[in-house]
Amino acid sequence: MITHRSSGILLHPTSLPGAFGSGDFGPDAYHFVDWLASAGQSLWQILPLGAIGVGNSPYMGSTAFGGNPLLIDLHDLGAQGWLTPEALQPDPGLDQARVDYPGQFAFRIPRLRQAARIFFADAPPDQDRDFAAFCAAEAAWLDDYALFMAIDAAHPGQVWADWPAPLAHRKPAALRETARAHADEVAFWKFCQWRFARQWGRLKAYANTRGVRIIGDVPIFVAHHSADVWAHQGLFELDRQGWPTVVAGVPPDYFSATGQRWGNPLYRWSAHRTDGYAWWLTRMRRALALADLVRIDHFRGFVAHWEIPASEASAINGRWQAGPGKELFQAFRDGFSHLPIIAEDLGIITPDVEELRDSFGLPGMRILQFAFGGDATHAYLPHNYCVNTVAYSGTHDNDTALGWWQSAAPRERTFAQHYFGSDAHAIHWDMMRALSASVACAVIYPMQDILGMDGSQRMNLPGVPEGNWEWRFAWNQLEPWHAKVLREMGAVHGRTDFGGVELPD
Repeated sequence: MITHRSSGILLHPTSLPGAFGSGDFGPDAYHFVDWLASAGQSLWQILPLGAIGVGNSPYMGSTAFGGNPLLIDLHDLGAQGWLTPEALQPDPGLDQARVDYPGQFAFRIPRLRQAARIFFADAPPDQDRDFAAFCAAEAAWLDDYALFMAIDAAHPGQVWADWPAPLAHRKPAALRETARAHADEVAFWKFCQWRFARQWGRLKAYANTRGVRIIGDVPIFVAHHSADVWAHQGLFELDRQGWPTVVAGVPPDYFSATGQRWGNPLYRWSAHRTDGYAWWLTRMRRALALADLVRIDHFRGFVAHWEIPASEASAINGRWQAGPGKELFQAFRDGFSHLPIIAEDLGIITPDVEELRDSFGLPGMRILQFAFGGDATHAYLPHNYCVNTVAYSGTHDNDTALGWWQSAAPRERTFAQHYFGSDAHAIHWDMMRALSASVACAVIYPMQDILGMDGSQRMNLPGVPEGNWEWRFAWNQLEPWHAKVLREMGAVHGRTDFGGVELPD
């Protein structure tokens, strides 16, 4: 729920500066919050915080409930006495300009294991109680996740459906024996989730005290090789061996002429309906504990989703299948006092998708880059926005604003120049200023657009499996005028104040 005009920045924590080759929840994250506040920005939008999966994607993680251990601040572990000063020396081999994910696992996971060993060997009573309280409070997902990770470590390279049948099909005796045999590994993954939760909780609380709210991200689908699918096989369209019979994706669209075959298993919505959407309610409750608002990715999939036979190599031969529609969102409304949800209503949007969005009062999204292929009636042009809208110059799936401009068709460029009344020498600021002036209740700018970066600095290129999610910025790329211009732009458009600067009478 966005009740007043506001603006913010899209930046995943991995993109922050930091000494260890990737952004995390350490001092640079707090400095970024301070910068947001100084720039008059009251929203910080992030990507999913869960563990990464295939292609290092945060949308394909091993759990829909837990966090990415690579985001844990190692300096905090050192302050607790769990890491030595030697362990906190940066590795000169890690790339500081982009995230090297294999390097991150090789550097961070052994240090997390070292910290866990020291904690379990000599935990102070107050921390031991806090760890136990966390494990008890989150047991509904944490027990399955930690056991899944332990079994996964014992069967490297295998998908859970290929594990020994008693484990793949969760025979109670096999699970008990495995939990006993791998008790240390199970405890390690619980330790990681505990530290993730406590560190993120402190960072979020700090952001809130500075007037910054967090917009989280809930992917509609989950990865097949995840604790969620393994632990709740009856909620997904799987065969007897545990393999998906149909998978998710989208038909041919702006991003791909052959569509996108995401490969996530699809939900068996009839099973969710039978138990009152309990899994989804638990998932949303967890998401809202981690963020102040959440963007639900691929919102249209709740009305109808693109179902692709698992045997198909591309998305072309899929078909639309009905989703749960209003039933699920009514369950949300019944289960929560309000619905602080942003509907990612991009793609092939039909009247029934708009009706679902509007019947629950959810703000939709508008992407300015898409606005110049038509005429003045295009819904993504700022003069056509409605108030209950979150508008973006671009998202993590788009090119940067400058990259879009450099590759745009001549007609799009001419239209944009006339629309902005500009010579386009700073097209990214033209776009952000038009968004800021619109009636949209909130506007979000990717950090790359603040910095005027070209397409080589985009976060993700849909349909390309490698090289994504690696972008980072450095503090020396930010200059004082960035915050000043953002604040003044937001102030004249009613999205913030002038920061103590009094206007003359």
